[in-house]
Amino acid sequence: MATVRRLAFGPQVCGSITEGAAREWLVPDGRGGYAMGTVSGLRTRRYHGLLVVAGATPATRRMGLASLDPILTLPSGASVRLATHEWADGTITPRGHELLAGFELVDGLPRWRWRIGDVVLERELAMVHGRPAVAVVHRLLTGGPVGLSLEALVTWRDAHTERTADGPPPVVEPAGGGCVVEGAYRLRGPEFQAGGAWWRGVRHREEDGRGLHPIEDLWYAGSFHAELRQPGSTASVSAWADDLADPPPPATEVVLAARQRNRAVVAAANPADDAQATLALAADSFVVRTGSGVDVVAGYPWFGAWSRDTMLSYEGLFLTTNRADEGRDLLRSYAATLSEGMLANTADTGSVEYNTADGTLWFLHAVGRHVATTGDFDLAAELLPALLDVVDHHLKGTRYGIGADPVDGLLRQGVDGQALTWMDARVDGVPITPRRGKPVEINALWVNGLATVIKLAWQARTGAGPAVRAHPDALAGFARRFPAPNGRLYDVVDGPDGDDPTMRPNQLLAWSLPYAPLRPQPATLQAIGSALMTPLGLRSLAPGETAYRGAHHGGSAARDTAYHSGTVWPWLTGPFVEAWHRLGVAADQTISDADDHLGEYGLGSVSETADGDAPHSATGCPFQAWSVAETLRARRL
Repeated sequence: MATVRRLAFGPQVCGSITEGAAREWLVPDGRGGYAMGTVSGLRTRRYHGLLVVAGATPATRRMGLASLDPILTLPSGASVRLATHEWADGTITPRGHELLAGFELVDGLPRWRWRIGDVVLERELAMVHGRPAVAVVHRLLTGGPVGLSLEALVTWRDAHTERTADGPPPVVEPAGGGCVVEGAYRLRGPEFQAGGAWWRGVRHREEDGRGLHPIEDLWYAGSFHAELRQPGSTASVSAWADDLADPPPPATEVVLAARQRNRAVVAAANPADDAQATLALAADSFVVRTGSGVDVVAGYPWFGAWSRDTMLSYEGLFLTTNRADEGRDLLRSYAATLSEGMLANTADTGSVEYNTADGTLWFLHAVGRHVATTGDFDLAAELLPALLDVVDHHLKGTRYGIGADPVDGLLRQGVDGQALTWMDARVDGVPITPRRGKPVEINALWVNGLATVIKLAWQARTGAGPAVRAHPDALAGFARRFPAPNGRLYDVVDGPDGDDPTMRPNQLLAWSLPYAPLRPQPATLQAIGSALMTPLGLRSLAPGETAYRGAHHGGSAARDTAYHSGTVWPWLTGPFVEAWHRLGVAADQTISDADDHLGEYGLGSVSETADGDAPHSATGCPFQAWSVAETLRARRL
């Protein structure tokens, strides 16, 4: 059986802030919370910490234990700080990263090794799956005896903000073997000594680069102390945030259990190679259980659950990894959110909105792929009334101008001030790519969704009257309206300015969906690949187009302007490879080009986006659900 790819770095990467701090690791807790940081140990984001706790939804996370700084006391009596921090004036001190001998991910869990002469100290950490609980284990590998102190830097704040000394300090109360912070989470370890001081001016350089406030203050809650007398000696600290009176298992057991679970997740996916194994484990990080059941985190560290992302990712996250039972639960719970034929889109604010033109159509696709893959006709029969209601509302018209045009059967969408497709970025409330009219991928999904409902009704031996009547018109309308004179497809037809020939990747769905309305032509796919393809996926707009932006950097306005105006989106690799697959052509090089990315940014995962211009540096969320899902699905074709 294929196993997860070994991702390891030596001192030249670990000891470099430029290299080591650019590579991030993630350990999820299965509820939407996580531990996250960098290879070097430097916290470069406001989101980096050892205990980040999800609230009622994954979007409502809070930062708890920010850092656990190790200090070694050598046999000579010398004291050596192994942590790394950056401060408001740009100073980096202490510089523990320069003592790192190596870092590696072992079955998805991070492991560091510091060397100070003949003394080598190892750190591992893991989370308890299904609990907001982290265990950090330190082990003396060589040398000694040494003293080990672990300084706990804490806060309790919204993960998207900072807390400073301008306000009251966190309330820290003693508890057996440690302390309780703000009544919200507990720390436990050896020989706790209370602290009590602000560490002011901690800088997050990635937030600075994103045009956001980069400075916070952390509270020194106290320190843990142990003697590591000989190789093999360990010292561990645990932190947890649910039942404070119910500690997690011993830290070494938590690490072992996490490693065993991760191996089981990979084995269940039956990967063909180490890249598939790595992606299968990455997929697991996005599948969470909340109070309302199974859900999907769109991306770490800042996204919550979004219906479009969930349904677009469904096949890759659940079906290619043999998690159909969990997927079934998710589809049923999402179906319960349907209103006026539209799927709820749970925003990162925690509110519920119905503001996508494609999320519901991706839901039809997800149900169809689930039934086709599993033969779960009972689920098809259960959901079919809801699916037919979706079709009925789209034919009659629903929110935001979404409705079928009775003339050509195509789906129109859009109202002033809204961006309802996946290209939904705004600046100062103004959509960058409103795409009002009849977008090509929306209508490919519409034709595909109608055919899917017809097939499910046939399998359930029941009628699908509205879909049966609508499908021929939509199919014929698509074939008549979208082909452009240059052999490609219009991006939008019947828009405010007529038909839009802008070179974008959205047309790929017209050839790649199971019931795609058209068959691709090799010359057209070659032209798209020539203009849009990069090692990490396809650009969202071709270079040479007036609105093209090749860099996805800077403040929020600059990033949002570039978001769908040339920025690379790895998820688009899926439909591109699928379109070639329909022609009997294996796009192996397209798939393998992205393999090295697994060790570049979000370790073992695939980023949300990348720059459109070379060298196509990764941007956005380091760990993105639909990027992983579609990359994995493409590899399994």
